[in-house]
Amino acid sequence: MLINLSDVLSEQHKTIEKSCMPDMAEFKAEFGSFPISEKKAAHIVAEHVKGKQLLIKGTAEFTIMVPCDRCLTETPVEFALEFVKNVDLEESDDARVDELDEKNYIDGYYLDVDKLLYNEILIGWPTKVLCSDDCKGICSVCGQNLNEGTCDCEDTGLDPRMSVIRDVFKNFKEV
Repeated sequence: MLINLSDVLSEQHKTIEKSCMPDMAEFKAEFGSFPISEKKAAHIVAEHVKGKQLLIKGTAEFTIMVPCDRCLTETPVEFALEFVKNVDLEESDDARVDELDEKNYIDGYYLDVDKLLYNEILIGWPTKVLCSDDCKGICSVCGQNLNEGTCDCEDTGLDPRMSVIRDVFKNFKEV
């Protein structure tokens, strides 16, 4: 969704306050595509600071289905976004590159809400997603989800040189 910012930048400097439903049905990134299971309307406020500088504030909520890093079960991850952006429309493209500023959500006098929310989700993306704290993962041999049951695969991950010590523990295991 595009929001026209010309009223904010005009001589009246009207503050724009809009609630809009994001168009995103899924979150697509280089590392995968993830369905959005739930989203609430984004609330955006754009106000004039000085010259061609704007202050953009907003909130949005998403629930995105992300695979668990251990067992690959689809897990709902909630994103409660709250952001404040200072935008200077007079800044040249070279200055933005020097500051490593990626304001791809401003195009002329229009604010692209979906691109802004996409950037905020990307910034807040978790480094590790687990379906539960005690997730057992999957078997590296057969792919069985170990949370749903065990498999009959032999544990090949043990060093054969440690077999003597393993046998000692098996033989003297207390009941």
